[in-house]
Amino acid sequence: MKIRYFDNAATTRVKEEVLKEMMPYFTEKYGNPSSLYSIGRISKKALEEARKKVATLINANPNEIYFTGCGSESDNTIIKGIAYSQKKRGKHIITSRIEHPAVLHTCQMLEKQGFEVTYLGVNKEGIINLEELRNSIRNDTILITIMFANNEIGSIQPIEMISKIARMYNIIFHTDAVQACGNIPIDVKRMGIDSLSLSGHKLYAPKGIGALYVRNGIEFEKFMDGGHQEKNKRAGTENVAGIVGLGKACELAFLHLKDHMQHLKGLRDYFIKQVEEKIEGAVLNGGIENRLPGNANFSFPSVDGEALLLNLDAKGICASAGSACTSGSSAPSHVLSSIGLPNDLANSSLRITFGEDNTKEDVDYLVESLSEIINKLRNTQ
Repeated sequence: MKIRYFDNAATTRVKEEVLKEMMPYFTEKYGNPSSLYSIGRISKKALEEARKKVATLINANPNEIYFTGCGSESDNTIIKGIAYSQKKRGKHIITSRIEHPAVLHTCQMLEKQGFEVTYLGVNKEGIINLEELRNSIRNDTILITIMFANNEIGSIQPIEMISKIARMYNIIFHTDAVQACGNIPIDVKRMGIDSLSLSGHKLYAPKGIGALYVRNGIEFEKFMDGGHQEKNKRAGTENVAGIVGLGKACELAFLHLKDHMQHLKGLRDYFIKQVEEKIEGAVLNGGIENRLPGNANFSFPSVDGEALLLNLDAKGICASAGSACTSGSSAPSHVLSSIGLPNDLANSSLRITFGEDNTKEDVDYLVESLSEIINKLRNTQ
C-alpha cells in the first residue's frame, strides 16, 4: 500500500541533499570540533558554515545563532535563561494560551518558582488581541513570548506589531517559530524579533537538532553546564552531522521558499475547497488569511477523531488529530478550546499539513477517503 503523508507539522522527511551533506561527518570527518588537529578543525569549519546558513534563513548574524537539540530545548533555554537573568528587574512574563507545551509548561514551571505569567486569549482565528497585550504589560514585565505560527491551526500572529509593543516598553520579545521557519519568510531584523526558536525536523533536516537565535546584547543564563561550547551557553560536544544537516536544510529552504509556499498554498486551498464542497457539515478551524500555507484543520460533526485517524491509517493516510484523544485523554486540544470550539467539535478534528512531496492526486485520494470514512462512521452511530 502506498503511504500518503499529510503530517508535516509533526515531522518532515530528511531530504536526500541534506542526508548526503551529513554522511561524511559520521565517517571520515568525525572529529570533535573542539580538537586542534585537522579532522577536528574540519568539523569546526563545517559547524560555522552551517551557522551562517541558519542565520541567512532568518536574516540574523551568525554569532547570534546557538545550536540546540530541538525546538523545545531552544524554548526552555531562552525563556528560563531570560527569566533568571532578569529576575532582579521583574518576574512577570506574557505568553498566549495556544503556545506549544514547550512554552506553556516552561512558564508553568517558572510560576512555581515565584514568577507570574499572563496567558493572553485569542479570537476564533487564533490571533491574540494587541490591546489585551498592551493592557497586560506591567512595570515588572521582562519577557513576551508569543509563537510565530500555531502548530494546530496554522494561525500567524502579528509579529511585527508585537515586537513594536515590546520595544516600546523595553521588554524582550521571543517567538517560537518552529512551524514558521522554512514555510514563510522571516526577517528577525526587520521584524524586531529579539529571540527565536527553530527545529530541524520541521524543515527537512533530521530530528535531534535545533537552533536558537538571540539578538546580540541580550543576556541569558545558560541552560546546561559543562564545557564551553556555543559561547559557553550550551555545554556538550556538538552534534556535527545534525548541525550540517540543519544548515543544508536552511540553505535549501532559503533558496526555494517562494516556490515552496506557492506549492503548499495551492494544495491547501484545493483541499479546503474540495472538503467544503463534498463533506457535509465540515468546519474549518481558524482563519484563512493569516494562516500557514500548508495547514488545514477541519472538524467533522458526529465523527470521533480517533476513529477517523485509524480508518485513514488503514488507507495508508498519515494525518493528525486536533485533540489529545490519541494519547488516551478525553480532554480536547487547548488550542481548539481557546478559539471557542465546543468539546464535541474539538474531539472530531483533523489536522492536515502538506509538504513538498504532496501532489494534487494525493489530495484527491485524501478527500475521497475522508468522504467515504466519514459517511461510514456517521451511519454506524
